[in-house]
Amino acid sequence: MKKVLTTLLPLLFVLVLLVAPRPSSAQCTLCKSNVEASRTETDGYDITGLNKGILYMMAAPYVMGGLVGFFWYRNVRRKRQRAV
Repeated sequence: MKKVLTTLLPLLFVLVLLVAPRPSSAQCTLCKSNVEASRTETDGYDITGLNKGILYMMAAPYVMGGLVGFFWYRNVRRKRQRAV
């Protein structure tokens, strides 16, 4: 059962990533209103960094949670191997 689960889970994850829609560049309402206000003041305002910054801030908690889960799983697996 473990072998089936360990081989099917990554394949399922990759399949979900391939089928999932492409991410869009979204902004919160406050950021959007600030950008629109700044654009009316100056025409040369570059907003490409704002969207990337929002996406980085959104991804950070998921990356940290994934790292904690990975190290926890690895630690439990090592303890089980030592016990055998």
